[in-house]
Amino acid sequence: MKSYLSSKIFQKALAALSGGFLVIFLIGHLVGNLQLFIPGEMGQKQFNAYARFMTSNPAVMILSYLTYSSIILHSILTIYLTLKSKLARPINYQFSKGLGNSSWSSKNMAFLGTMLLIFLVIHLKSFWYEMHFGDIESDNWGNKDLHTVTVAAFQNIFYTSFYVLSMLMLAFHLSHGVGSAFQTLGLNTFKYRKIINLTGKGLAILIPLIFASIPITLYVR
Repeated sequence: MKSYLSSKIFQKALAALSGGFLVIFLIGHLVGNLQLFIPGEMGQKQFNAYARFMTSNPAVMILSYLTYSSIILHSILTIYLTLKSKLARPINYQFSKGLGNSSWSSKNMAFLGTMLLIFLVIHLKSFWYEMHFGDIESDNWGNKDLHTVTVAAFQNIFYTSFYVLSMLMLAFHLSHGVGSAFQTLGLNTFKYRKIINLTGKGLAILIPLIFASIPITLYVR
């Protein structure tokens, strides 16, 4: 049992499953954030009510802890597997075909993951920490006014630019990660390969694109 838990196959499968869960979380988080497109007091009211629900509902709180655990697990496993792979082959090949056999994103997943982890820490500090522990004033409906905090944050061109750049990193990360996860779990068979590739590319484009459009909209509004 111990040898199985420490096997590379099991570790890669666990990394794939935790990554898949995080993709589902991203989609749910994106759907909630779409309320930021609603202008005026209606948008403020709905987004703040949504934020209150996400931080007070017991079921959502359990899912939140599962998400935090998945982030930590996915980060540790992917970093460990990357280092283990490099140590197993410390000398680079004398001849390289460049991107012929693998994409740029597949060769730089460790870098992309590290950058996304840095973004996540800053993002959580800006919004999650403020919502839970910050001194946020209430809106006209008695909810913490996270909407005003969010809008104010994205009025800063540097923060908005950092957010958009991070979404570009996410796009590259997903473009390789989704297909790799299906491959690891043995689901990327010849029959479903085209569907999986299209799904992976679609998620890699749409999720980061819509996320990035939110701060841009708030900045130019």
